[in-house]
This record gives sequence, structure tokens and C-alpha cells, in this order.
Amino acid sequence: MEDYAASSDDEYRYSDPEDSVDAFDNDDNDYQLVSSKGPSTQVITKESLLAAQKEDLRRVMDMLSVREQHARTLLIFHRWDVEKLFAVYVDRGKHFLFSEAGVTVDEHRDSNSTAAPSTIMCEICIEDVPSDETTKMDCGHCFCNGCWTEHFIVKINEGQSKRIRCMAHKCYSICDEAVVRTLLSKKHPDMAEKYERFLLESYIEDNKRVKWCPSTPHCGNAIRVEDDELCEVECSCGLQFCFSCLSEAHSPCSCLMWELWAKKCRDESETVNWITVHTKPCPKCHKPVEKNGGCNLVSCICGQAFCWLCGGATGREHTWSSIAGHSCGRYKEQEKTAERAKRDLYRYMHYHNRYKAHTDSFKLESKLKETIQEKIAVSEEKDSTLRDYSWVNNGLSRLFRSRRVLSYSYAFAFYMFGDELFKEEMTEAQREIKQNLFEDQQQQLEANVEKLSKILEEPFETFEDDKVMEIRMQIINLTTIIDKLCQKMYECIENDLLGSLHIGVHNIAPYKSKGIEKASELSVCWTNEANNTGVTAELDRPSGSGSSDDSGCSSRKRARKEGLGGAFFDLNLPAEFVDRN
Repeated sequence: MEDYAASSDDEYRYSDPEDSVDAFDNDDNDYQLVSSKGPSTQVITKESLLAAQKEDLRRVMDMLSVREQHARTLLIFHRWDVEKLFAVYVDRGKHFLFSEAGVTVDEHRDSNSTAAPSTIMCEICIEDVPSDETTKMDCGHCFCNGCWTEHFIVKINEGQSKRIRCMAHKCYSICDEAVVRTLLSKKHPDMAEKYERFLLESYIEDNKRVKWCPSTPHCGNAIRVEDDELCEVECSCGLQFCFSCLSEAHSPCSCLMWELWAKKCRDESETVNWITVHTKPCPKCHKPVEKNGGCNLVSCICGQAFCWLCGGATGREHTWSSIAGHSCGRYKEQEKTAERAKRDLYRYMHYHNRYKAHTDSFKLESKLKETIQEKIAVSEEKDSTLRDYSWVNNGLSRLFRSRRVLSYSYAFAFYMFGDELFKEEMTEAQREIKQNLFEDQQQQLEANVEKLSKILEEPFETFEDDKVMEIRMQIINLTTIIDKLCQKMYECIENDLLGSLHIGVHNIAPYKSKGIEKASELSVCWTNEANNTGVTAELDRPSGSGSSDDSGCSSRKRARKEGLGGAFFDLNLPAEFVDRN
């Protein structure tokens, strides 16, 4: 079993050595577009946030033939889930869709009255005001601009700025955002800016497909996923995290398993467990006392002598077999409790030590990257027939990915085969079978990862070409084998271990052969052409180049202020800071 790589070389060996390199030449090959819509994960920066929002708004506007503010109201109500919105439209109809979200299709305020009065009595402040100082909403209710403005300010301060309802009694229509923006800008530009910011950030705060990157300090980016929300992503800032729970990438652990494991490693529960196992409280001062000799009569630093077996206070007269005037009647019960605590502690230490060992190995092997680059540089300067050393970098990348999988696999095993989560889900016989199946695969993966780590540390820059070719084939074969073993382990977890259990609670992110997917940046180009917002989203353009398109617009330019209603917001700043300034 341990010589898995040696016994399976023929199965994974390629007829053409160059073909075996092509599979690992470019890590980006695995991240081809999954559909015609673009990459499965995208980075939304502060420059591209508005473009990302406008993209969904445009889809709804085109489908339902509505104005932008109505499309935004519908999307906010459905938490920016365009597919859900369209499903409600198909199943329940347009009238239900609009009334449920508070959208009024009858635009009364645009209708021309034949005999408009010069003054109108506002039903809120009960005063006659000139008609040009009043505003009528889509729902038909008309009030003075002063009352509307105060109403908007109150709702924004209450945190209801995304869906401000009409002031009329039992009217659930949502106010036109253009009207809100216009009235606030006249006397309270700071509140208008706050309102604009909340509308913009609602695309992230209320969108289940978009989440802030959890980096510290915050990089200001958000990640949007197109397909499965249960995935692991890498932000453009370099942080890899689980999109579901926003903690570090932890597959093959489920989110709940990783939360429990992180807490267990973080708190002092195991320290308390060790004290329970190895010490007894003094019956006088109650301080923990550790036994350092073979005699069952121990003495605390306070001077109190007591029996180690039962913890009862005694005198100091004793023999090797008994204590004068003392008899233990609770020894067996205490021993049973102590043995259980000791067993649980040893089990935790077994998995934690191996989890920590692979984590430490990963940190040490991360230093290999610079060393290997130096070896490659020396090898390329030699008069050798070998010029392509991408197989070394591919092997190193595979080593890093498999180390991460191995590390988290021990945290998974701790809960999968323990009593914390699945005690009632499996019999002892079923648990033993599943544990043996998993540990067999885990040991095969571990053995081959250690072989790959050892070979990568070889000073291949000093070897002859024949020896280098031999190392090259070993690394290529081990890389392929480890990839398949990781894939088999994930399939075993998903199908054999978690398949019949709480699959809805313990889903795991799928295995990616090329590692955690790096999200592509949603690049935008800001133009002066006929576009109300001045935004053109370029979803298919690579984000790293910052080049210009045919119209001469740089894909890295900052958003024009007109696109945000006269203000550009730095999303790296707290809302309180923006409001104050």
C-alpha cells in the first residue's frame, strides 16, 4: 500500500514525455469559461461595482420593459437574484411581481391635469403650498417637498434607505429613487450621498452571489460567483477563502466541521481537559495538584495531604498499600471518568498533531519556491539539452495543494469518526468500515506526498541530463498520481462517507485539480457615449493587462463621477467616515 507510486507507474506513465508535461504547464487552463457568460468567479472592485450592478439592472429592464428605479426596487426585494425574479414573473405574472415588491406601474405623476390648482394642501403638515413645491409619486400621492425630504431623512437614518415607502396611509409603493436623490440634494447633500452609497452597496450586502472579501485589512474587493455558492475562491489580493462561510479555505472539511475544529484549537478546552486528566484539586485550597511520585498520598503546597485515588483529605501516616484511617469507596467511578477524559484527549492529540505537522510542512515547503527558482536558473545556464523546467514548478504546486488537502483531512476525520456530530448516524461496525476506507486512502496520499517532497528537494541542478530526466519522470508521475488520489478522497467523502448522512449540513467544496480558482477581475470601460451611466462592462477582457480597447478607453480607469450621481465612494472607508466627511 505504501509503495503505491512504484506499483502504479505503468498505469499513469505517458508514452510521450512532452504530453505528460502539457497537463500541468499552465494553471490557468483549468479555469476556462464554464459558459458563454464568462468566468465562474469574478472580483468586483470599487471601480467595477457600479458596472456589475448595472448589468443585472439592464437584464431586468430589457425583460420587463421598466425604468431603472423600478428594476432596482424589484432586484432589492428579491435580493438581486435575477433568476428568482424571472421565475416569479413566469409563474405568478407581472402584476403579482410588481405589487409584491411595491412597484407601481401607473405613473400618475407624469399625467397632465387639465386644471391643476395653484396651491395644494399637504395632508402631512396640513398647510397650503404652491403646486410647484409638491411632488407626486408613481402611486399618485402628492405631498410637499419639505415633508417628503424629512420622511426620506428619517428612513435613511433608520436603515430603510433601500426601500423607502410612500408616506400615505396603507400605501406600500416604493418611492422613486430619482425623486429621493433630487429632493435630498437640494438641502441635504450629505444624506443624498449616504442614500446613494446604500443603494450601491445593496448589490453586495443583499446579494447571495456576492460577498465581501474577508481580508484583514480589507482590500475593498467583493467576489461574485456565477454557479455554485459552495466553492472556494481566491481574491485578487491573494486571500483564499470559503465563499460559503468566509473563513479560510478548508475543504475537505464542511463549514460546520471547520468552525468546530477552529474553535477547539483556539480555546482552552483541551488545556482544561489535560488538567482534568493529570491533576486533582486540593480539598483545602482547591488548586490543581499533579502527582510526581508513586505513592497515592500526595501533599499540596498549602500543606494539606489527601488521597490521590478519591481526592479525600487524609492524615500523613500511611504505608505503600494504605493510608491510616482512610478507605477509598469511589475509586472505580473516578478511574472510569479519568480514563474517558484521557482517551478523548489522546484522540484529539492524534489528529491535531498530524494536522499541525502538515501545516508546518506546508510553511516550510513554501520556502522551496525561491530555492527551486535558483536551481532552475542554474540549470538553464548549463550546456544541457533540457530547456523546459515547468515540470518542477508544476510538481511544487501539486505539493502545496496536496499538503493543504492532507492537513484539513485530519480535521475532517476527527469529527467524521468521533461522537460529536455523527454518533447517532452510524453503528460502531459502520464507523469502523468507513474509517478504514478513508484512512487507507489518506495513507496512500500521504506516502506519495512525502515522496514528492523528497524528490523536489534533490539538487537536480548538479545532476547529469540522464539523472535529471529520471527525476523529471518521477515528479510527473507522482504529480499525476497525487492528483488522482486527492480526487478519489473527495469522491469517497462525498459518496461513501457523507452521502447517507446530513448532506445538506455537511456539503464540501468540490475538488479542483488546478487548485483554488482565482477570480478574474470584472473590468470596465467608462465612455462618453450614449449611456445614462457612462458604463460599459467588459466581462470577457482579462483584468491584469489594463490595456485599451478599440475606442481607446483604458480598462483600469476610475469611474466618472456622473455615473454615481455626482459622487464616487471609496468602499475601503467605513460608512461613518464617509457620512462625516
